[in-house]
Amino acid sequence: MIETLFVVALTGVIAAIAVPMMTNTLGDFRLSGDAHGLMNAVSLAKLRAAANFSQARLYVDLSARSFHLETWNKTATAWATEGSTTTLSSNDTFSFGVVGAAPLNTQSAIGQASACVTGTGAPIANTACILFNSRGIPVDPSGAPPAVGAPTGNDALYLTDGMSVYGMTLSATGLIKLWRTNLRATPAWVLQ
Repeated sequence: MIETLFVVALTGVIAAIAVPMMTNTLGDFRLSGDAHGLMNAVSLAKLRAAANFSQARLYVDLSARSFHLETWNKTATAWATEGSTTTLSSNDTFSFGVVGAAPLNTQSAIGQASACVTGTGAPIANTACILFNSRGIPVDPSGAPPAVGAPTGNDALYLTDGMSVYGMTLSATGLIKLWRTNLRATPAWVLQ
């Protein structure tokens, strides 16, 4: 009887240690998956813009925690949604949390990309937009489409689950990079 109680107690101790570690690991997997999905969507927007010789953008709804691809329809002179909307995992949000500096050689000040604009050029509240011109170069989304802003290397999107932050940055040439930092220690960006 004592041996059985000892085995049950030991199993309980091991479970008490393993369950929180497993929960953290699953959270890391969800955040990493969302970050890589976001990076893939930006890459697809870049390819669509160049392939269709038009503009394409990744439309991010910050309050709904979702994103989708839109292409500029020259005939209808309007943005057309392509594919479905992707929603982040339950604990993930578009934010950089308490991190105060952007990854090295990316943005001068940390922040989400500029707001998306309507067909008349008015900014849309609670959005972030990564816009590519017909050559697959990221450009400033301000102004009414199909006007093309100047190339920009200041676009970035940040995701966090409160434990880690992923940052997806673009250079003015269209190079897309994914970064990660841990909030439990002194934040230091690491290229993924």
